[in-house]
Amino acid sequence: MRLGGRLAAAIEVLEDIGRRHRPVADALKDWGLSHRFAGGGDRAAIGNIVYDALRRRRSAGWLLGQDTPRAIGFGALLLEWGQTAQSLNDALDGDKFAPPLLDADELKALATRRPEDAPEAVRADIPDWCEPLFERAFGEAWVEEGAALATRPPLDLRVNTLQADRGKVLVELADTGAKSARLAPQGIRIPPIDGDGRHPNVQAEPAFQKGWFEVQDEGSQIVAALTGAEAGMQVLDYCAGAGGKTLALSAEMGNRGQIFAHDAEKARLAPIFDRMRRSENRNIQIVSKPAELAPLSGHMDIVLVDAPCTGSGTWRRRPDAKWRLTQRQLDQRKGEQSAILDAAKAFVKPGGLLVYITCSVFDAENSDQVAAFRERHDGFSAVDHRALWDGHFPGHAAAARIGAAGGISLSPALSATDGFYLCALRRSG
Repeated sequence: MRLGGRLAAAIEVLEDIGRRHRPVADALKDWGLSHRFAGGGDRAAIGNIVYDALRRRRSAGWLLGQDTPRAIGFGALLLEWGQTAQSLNDALDGDKFAPPLLDADELKALATRRPEDAPEAVRADIPDWCEPLFERAFGEAWVEEGAALATRPPLDLRVNTLQADRGKVLVELADTGAKSARLAPQGIRIPPIDGDGRHPNVQAEPAFQKGWFEVQDEGSQIVAALTGAEAGMQVLDYCAGAGGKTLALSAEMGNRGQIFAHDAEKARLAPIFDRMRRSENRNIQIVSKPAELAPLSGHMDIVLVDAPCTGSGTWRRRPDAKWRLTQRQLDQRKGEQSAILDAAKAFVKPGGLLVYITCSVFDAENSDQVAAFRERHDGFSAVDHRALWDGHFPGHAAAARIGAAGGISLSPALSATDGFYLCALRRSG
């Protein structure tokens, strides 16, 4: 397929997403199933246009003066693919599968509008209602941080030290462009792709099948390390999900001690079994039933609450979620987070840690939740988060934001990771 056909297909997928309000991955999968003639390179390029259009929806639409699938599809190519109005029309001219060429009104808009002149929320590529949330979280840097959440993400890996070391994995992945991560000691980064490129299928690598590494954002690796799990500890991962942080903590502990992996929705735990077998994590126990948690009450050195949240810190990877999010959904997540914290505290032993983590950048889900929890419950005090950060990542003070009342925040513009928040509370006793 030529660029025109790929752009037309991307616009078709964007129309489907808007009409049926469905996740982008589902829409792209269905398009591929109904257009089996499209090769892997075509599907990758179409997906790139769709994801770029959703990440840059506000700024792409603003360039052409309208928020339509056509406008944001064209706008994505102009903003992210190095195209110009002239080069696009030249590429599409004569292609019977291409959408109509840019018309006079669109060309006029492009000639008179510059991205740097757009309103702040447009340059940040966020919904208008999120503007005060970003301002509160990031202060004067909120536009920059929003824009960073609209960029293409890298592909990050975590070396499983139970099976390999970083040098060994880097040799295996030498042809992928993989390099050591800047902060995470076991992290590996494959840079963001350009244009119609695609990341290598690292899960097809023999090294992955042998359990040498897992796919995990560097920010997730960092907050797992900050949890402070050590060999011999008793740890409860209360919202374990598919087990990414559980596996990271197990490796930190050298398979010594115990990690109990629990999730209120036990179906989420399903992937962890294969991951454990492949990675040879042997100190993990799956606790799927609430009744099985009772014996753990008051005995855990660390209780990790990787709370369900809006996922605003992952918008680079899930840009469609940015436009589906509502205040009502945010409020619902806040209620869930409060209830989970109240339940999880019972498992922390005196002197132990309750570690609260989200992949959100909103204070309402982060520092506000911690403050409200401490108002409801005596006996939990924040650790020295500056000392915690410097102890794990000396020389990188500028890569994290330490809250006035405690807590550590990561974000794409600041730490070049997804957005994460961590706060560690020590129980008195």
